[in-house]
Amino acid sequence: MQVIIVDDNTVNLKLMESLVKRAGDYSPITFQDSGEGLAWCLKNTPDLLIVDYMMPSLDGMEFIRRFRENPVNADIPVLMITADHEKETRYAALNCGANDFLTKPIDGAEFRARLINMLALRRSQKALADRAAWLAEKVAEATAEILDREHEMIMRLSRAAEFRDPETGAHIQRMSNYSRLIAQQIDLPHAEQELILRAAPMHDVGKIAIRDDILLKPGRLDPMEFEIMKTHAEKGYELLRGSASSLLDTAALIAWTHHEKFDGSGYPRGLAGETIPLYGRIVAVADVFDALTTERPYKKAWEIEHALRFLEDGAGSHFDPACVSAFIARLDEALAIRARFQDESPLLAPL
Repeated sequence: MQVIIVDDNTVNLKLMESLVKRAGDYSPITFQDSGEGLAWCLKNTPDLLIVDYMMPSLDGMEFIRRFRENPVNADIPVLMITADHEKETRYAALNCGANDFLTKPIDGAEFRARLINMLALRRSQKALADRAAWLAEKVAEATAEILDREHEMIMRLSRAAEFRDPETGAHIQRMSNYSRLIAQQIDLPHAEQELILRAAPMHDVGKIAIRDDILLKPGRLDPMEFEIMKTHAEKGYELLRGSASSLLDTAALIAWTHHEKFDGSGYPRGLAGETIPLYGRIVAVADVFDALTTERPYKKAWEIEHALRFLEDGAGSHFDPACVSAFIARLDEALAIRARFQDESPLLAPL
């Protein structure tokens, strides 16, 4: 444990250094210049600070005040050495952040006792901090395990919808990763990027409530069938909403809003512009791009350039222009995702 001693008197420094070494396995570091001592303390973390009260240029009071300004030093024990017996001086030192006092001339036995007591306090502080860090790590591990299980449940529910749909399991992998790319490009916080990655696969879960003759129809839907198909957005929302889980709550929002269009012509509510939740606007771009560039029983896959033109032409009408620009800016990474998650990707392939 490091003990910092600051005193402008060379004799006092040598005496206290010797007393610290004899007290136990401690490492005393001495400074006769208070400015140099403070500079060291602001760059390093001592276990105990012993500082004289009366020093030129920077006295003990000012030293302690500046020392305590660094939040890292808030709990470091400070022992002030003073020849002043006035209560006002001690009160002022306590207000500055001193923990204990010794008066000159220094008594070796008293010095040793106070030194050992204050370092025992510091050792306890460190043990508590280590315990807190250990507990935080365990809580983080348990939380991560819960999130992994929640994610697995989401993926399996998503696949339940995909099993009844001409789309494939790889589709939800690609579009969710595309969604994260867009979130990264528009500088959403990392936690939100991960949230949209995990929630986006649930965007079409409402399709489990659509009749097979409509959902699996190989050709174009007639107007009445299309109206029924459009209900999957609200059905997905109804299925997922009201959960205490932020993941399911976000998934509900995405399911409800990813078919809205920027000009207000989408469904189910005809929202427009930024009244469409951002996650819905992001997923709309990711979902459409993947749908266009993937072969289905009822259509051929579009060329990448053709699909990109569709996104660009729809910016401001179908899509949020900012989300389109963000996706195109990360196109190389999007194509790498497309190559990684092919239609034969296994169930629950890692994201």
